[in-house]
Amino acid sequence: MKAGLFITLEGIEGVGKSTQLKFISSEIELKGFRTLITREPGGTKLGEAVRKILLNSADLSILPDTELLLMFAARSQHIEEVIKPALTKGTIVICDRFTDASYAYQGGGRGLSLESIKILEQWVQKKLTPDVTFLFDATIRTGMKRVANRGASDRFESEELSFFNRVRQNYLDRAKYEPDRIKLIDAEQDITGVQRQILTILNAI
Repeated sequence: MKAGLFITLEGIEGVGKSTQLKFISSEIELKGFRTLITREPGGTKLGEAVRKILLNSADLSILPDTELLLMFAARSQHIEEVIKPALTKGTIVICDRFTDASYAYQGGGRGLSLESIKILEQWVQKKLTPDVTFLFDATIRTGMKRVANRGASDRFESEELSFFNRVRQNYLDRAKYEPDRIKLIDAEQDITGVQRQILTILNAI
């Protein structure tokens, strides 16, 4: 039985998830709770190997269906090896991306069937879902500008702007559909403004 709390962070490239991941963890630990930071794809040896294939293999042809299945294969390992054991111990798990990303990137971005993603979600996750999801939202222009400032782009960051428009729209649609779980963060603001929004939500939960 789940005893901990499962928090996920979502959003397009360049919205500052990685920076805020550490902030969220530190704020929670200041309140006396134990946290575990992890990411998808990744979190396990298998997951990190899949991550390397999916993000860094720009010269490798990967079909959309294959991409989706690799994501869920890594997710299955991640859940059983890392997430569930931590939650059982009462740890607050904070994950950089989870299944919402599959709906946004493979569903919205690649145009795969949302019903197919749902079937995989139910099969792999059973009843496990995030308790709270922070959705960091910024315009595509802002996100891509920040990505450009970081240097070389990975396989996803190199996609066309139309791809990211579809991804972002899917995220926003999901936020409207699940407002109790998915908390929208205005990532156009500076770091202080973003963290102020995060603290409001953290204090409430």
